[in-house]
Amino acid sequence: MGKTRRTMSAGLVGAALALTLAVPARAGATPTAATDGQRMRTVASAGEGRLAPPTDRPRATATATDERSTPSADRDLPPTTDRDLPTGSPHRDPAPAADRQLAAGRHLPSAVGWRLTPTGTDARFRGLAAVDRRTAWAAGSRGTVLRTTDGGRSWRNVSPPGAEGLEFRDVEAFDARRAVVLAIGEGEASRVLRTEDGGATWNESFRNTDPRAFYDCMTFFDPRNGLAMSDPVDGRYRILSTRDGGRSWRVLPNAGMPEALPGEAGFAASGQCLVSAGPRDVWLATGGAATARVLHSADRGLTWTAKASPIPAGDPARGVFGLAFRDRTHGIAVGGDYRKDQPSPEAAAVTADAGRTWRPSDAPPPAYRSGVAWLPYGRTAALAVGPTGTDLTIDGGRTWRTVDTGSYDTVDCTPDGSCWASGEQGRIARLGLR
Repeated sequence: MGKTRRTMSAGLVGAALALTLAVPARAGATPTAATDGQRMRTVASAGEGRLAPPTDRPRATATATDERSTPSADRDLPPTTDRDLPTGSPHRDPAPAADRQLAAGRHLPSAVGWRLTPTGTDARFRGLAAVDRRTAWAAGSRGTVLRTTDGGRSWRNVSPPGAEGLEFRDVEAFDARRAVVLAIGEGEASRVLRTEDGGATWNESFRNTDPRAFYDCMTFFDPRNGLAMSDPVDGRYRILSTRDGGRSWRVLPNAGMPEALPGEAGFAASGQCLVSAGPRDVWLATGGAATARVLHSADRGLTWTAKASPIPAGDPARGVFGLAFRDRTHGIAVGGDYRKDQPSPEAAAVTADAGRTWRPSDAPPPAYRSGVAWLPYGRTAALAVGPTGTDLTIDGGRTWRTVDTGSYDTVDCTPDGSCWASGEQGRIARLGLR
């Protein structure tokens, strides 16, 4: 694995630390994994713009332990009840001293950055759910699901039995016990599975039987109410809804969904083509058509409005790949062209009115980005990630600066100050002290 190094200026680092209280101030020697056939490709079918499952085969794992046949798999899990808990907040441990200092900006810039964690697998993780400083879930290729409850020091293989042929591209987790994963693909390849015991057992709660549907992403408003989206069926995006935490699903009526543009679809690249903020607002990102759009619903997916974004489209490989909203009005969109030999000159856009209008970033990331997340401290800092690096904004997405050149597909941050990123070759990293 080759190593690359890229740094920020001391002035930018200082400003970022002062404004956000927690940012990756220096990108220090993050390994950049070479791809080995796990490349995104466009499906030349009715669902243009979809990211097809890689065809790589598994290697023997070295670090992640397999819980599937371990009777005591949940001994390290904190006790829970079935009461609804705010997403990302349950079982929050007091922040370690080092993390508290990082959050307060008390460390030198050179000591802060992505820290790779040992996963013991070469699966590609496009699905990521960070619960808190100690707990995170990752879902990826070959039906792989990993979980950590010790801040990434170790990961347990909690993959559903018999899921090796599935491509997990999204995971939503409520705590260390409860999580929902989405498998993508045409027809019955699109499925939803749920666990209530930390991955020791899984139940399939949805299997798509419509060969025209292809599910890409899902989101939850709270531990009970969530949505999943499919590429257009009969000319409109299909929305799947749950009201019981993913135990059961139903297709919503499409009368309130605008017609899809010719060639339009979502991208299953980071689990962020469908995102929510608050109890009712949800946004859907598109690409592949002449215009890349963002659709917004304020009633949990019953009615939608579609607005054009300035991120270039016009090709099945181009459009909006990821969204992040810090509240119901302020959002960031990232994307571009995922092909390595194609430029992405306008890879980010921002909105301050819930997506009614979007404007391009004045200084966008220099290349395609698939994932984006607001930093947990402050109101103007966010991270965007992609195969060629990580970018930081400290002004709400107007300007971006590359701070790391490691390859990541998605990123997620928690209210208690923890940020995680994941991607190819089993890469999962946590933002913190080196």
